Amino acid sequence: MTTAVVIGLSAVIVALRDGEGCVLTVRPRDTLTDRASTLEGLPFGPFDPLDHRTFELALREFVTLQTRFELGYVEQLYTFGDKGRDAPRADVGAGAARVISVGYLALAPTAVDTRAPDTAWSPWSRFFPWEDWRGGRPDLIDQVIAPALERWAGKSEVRRSRARHLFALEDTPWNEERVLDRYELLYEAGLAPEAARDRARAQGGAPAEPGALTPALGEPMISDHRRILATGLGRLRGKLKYRPVVFELMGDAFTLSALQKAVEAVAGVALHKQNFRRVVAGTGLVEGMGRMDAETGGRPAELFRFRRELLADRPASGLSLPLLRE
Repeated sequence: MTTAVVIGLSAVIVALRDGEGCVLTVRPRDTLTDRASTLEGLPFGPFDPLDHRTFELALREFVTLQTRFELGYVEQLYTFGDKGRDAPRADVGAGAARVISVGYLALAPTAVDTRAPDTAWSPWSRFFPWEDWRGGRPDLIDQVIAPALERWAGKSEVRRSRARHLFALEDTPWNEERVLDRYELLYEAGLAPEAARDRARAQGGAPAEPGALTPALGEPMISDHRRILATGLGRLRGKLKYRPVVFELMGDAFTLSALQKAVEAVAGVALHKQNFRRVVAGTGLVEGMGRMDAETGGRPAELFRFRRELLADRPASGLSLPLLRE
């Protein structure tokens, strides 16, 4: 017996807007009713081995068709193909018995208003509100998430330990990169609304798309797209430290303050201004342009550019994160 396999491609497309990290989302339409989904998702579609030469070319093609947005920087994130997971397989309209979902991360210097129907730039804090520590530890962790996880954990020390380390409970440090682990813990605990939907579908039901259980637990997404988004955000936060990817989110000219705000928006933490500038200077990745930005709303600031030509000569490192509390 041969099992049909379909490869679905999903794109986590990230840009900054008004100082916030945003992701390009779509609301796919039902093939029978032509109604847009009540939940947002990531641009996605099937790979056709006959018409598409590569995964990336296929991804670029359907993203442009769905959102009218042209992708720039793209890298493959992860392949989701676990058999027997409770999370749903991404629906690519193929009716296959097995779907392999390949996620991609794309970065853009500007959140261009695409004006495509059912498409929007959505702040990722809507989906992961506990991930933004720029203003300090979010109250919702101690007021909502910690009590809910404590009830779920019960007397299990393994569960309590996972909750403690992932959500920085009982004075454990916060690790901004473990976005996926935190989401999957909430999913396992039944605190992600997708969990009940997915269990019902696995048992042959056809439940309606769920709403948010509470704003503190974030908005659900279609299929397994919040899991893919969590993977993308965690990967991007990690790469900040060892590759100069943040410059893919910047324009050709920027101030150091704008660069710091971009890093903070991605990492979700506040940085020490002077220490951050020393870090940037030490990398040699930026240079002054000899002109000032008069649109800062205050004292004019010097404009800098990313020395992209260095990438051809040597591997370039990323930026360490000198936290404000340090």
